[in-house]
Amino acid sequence: MDGGMMVESIEVAVDNAPVRRMNHKGLTIEGYSRAAVQTYWRVPELKLGFDLGLQPWSFMSTPTWFVSHTHLDHVAALPVLVARRRLMKMEPPTIYLPAEAVEGVERLLRAVERLDRGRLPVKLVGLKPGQEVELSRELVVTTGATRHTIPSLGYVVWERRRKLKPEYQALTGEQIRDLRLGGVEVAAEIRIPKVAYLGDTAPEGLDAMGDAYRAEILILEMTFVAKTERPDVIHKYGHMHLDDIAARAGRFENEWIIASHFSTRLPSEAIQRIVERRLPERLRGRVKVWL
Repeated sequence: MDGGMMVESIEVAVDNAPVRRMNHKGLTIEGYSRAAVQTYWRVPELKLGFDLGLQPWSFMSTPTWFVSHTHLDHVAALPVLVARRRLMKMEPPTIYLPAEAVEGVERLLRAVERLDRGRLPVKLVGLKPGQEVELSRELVVTTGATRHTIPSLGYVVWERRRKLKPEYQALTGEQIRDLRLGGVEVAAEIRIPKVAYLGDTAPEGLDAMGDAYRAEILILEMTFVAKTERPDVIHKYGHMHLDDIAARAGRFENEWIIASHFSTRLPSEAIQRIVERRLPERLRGRVKVWL
């Protein structure tokens, strides 16, 4: 890993909503996730977030959200975000979500409007696996199919850069300028996978999103960790076990892996001990247990 990297993890409370933070190479990962309770993440420098199981007041300023699926612990606070931004006279947020979920979320918002007696302006954008969302000249988000009990998506956030093509790298600045003026494309786009987010998924969803293994920061679920929990049942319901991560230890190229969405069946202290004891050596030092 980069020797100049700085990492920080701090427990804080915002509006009684638990939030942890980690900094890595100029990006801040903020959020919290516990299975069947709440899941919400954001990267403030990129002005985007993932899932809306709860909405800390400070997260309201983030205008763009990518929802993995519509189980309530991942989407219950969507109307809250929209209402708060309207209240504070902010632009309506843009919510990207599985295309199959758009109609249901629209009905949910209409019902809340009737209860609240106020408009909930929002831009809902349905996505399918294999699509791209261009957020800016520098950022693009790609989607992948994860495997859960309802339609679900994983996301990879890419940084785009322009790099001089190898055949022109020995030329002078003046020669490059002349080629450009003559209509020659001297640079090519390169993409760097910065952050990958999977939401809830069985192992097949992780494997199907090969780019997630290469992202600088990977946020994934590790819902179950105990030896007594049956893999066939876990996978049937679209989740992963610590053993699934361990079995793929050689595939992870990530600089940091944030393991989250742990079951409430075990206390945090027990989860931490089990992961530390059973995590493969090649992953230790790169896995952040987010509890």
